[in-house]
Amino acid sequence: MKNVTVAIPSTNPGGLDSILGAHFGHCDLYTLVDVEDGQVQNVRVLPNVPHQQGGCMAPVNHLAQNGVQVLIAGGMGMRPLMGFNQIGINVLHGGTAQTVGEAVDAFLKGNLQQFSTDFTCGGGGGR
Repeated sequence: MKNVTVAIPSTNPGGLDSILGAHFGHCDLYTLVDVEDGQVQNVRVLPNVPHQQGGCMAPVNHLAQNGVQVLIAGGMGMRPLMGFNQIGINVLHGGTAQTVGEAVDAFLKGNLQQFSTDFTCGGGGGR
């Protein structure tokens, strides 16, 4: 596994023990996890941006500007999913993971599936 930066929508205060944010664009913040050779090297927190600035694409661009290559999400609308696909950020579905740490563990084991249109919602809150 190459070196990647993974973003996971999270609740405050962020970090591996935080609960996953239910909807990527409306989460409190993102926990960013740097993975090297299949091992977690660094964990940091990135505040979310207000949804109003650029609508659904604001968080997409925000993550891209912060070097994110993979996003693990539980829910998102079609527009941001298409945006991530356009800029080359790989989006995976968080599956049954409840915490950031569980999602990262599933990612490292290769147990997460590609986030497809089947997982998208109408936007807003949960699904």
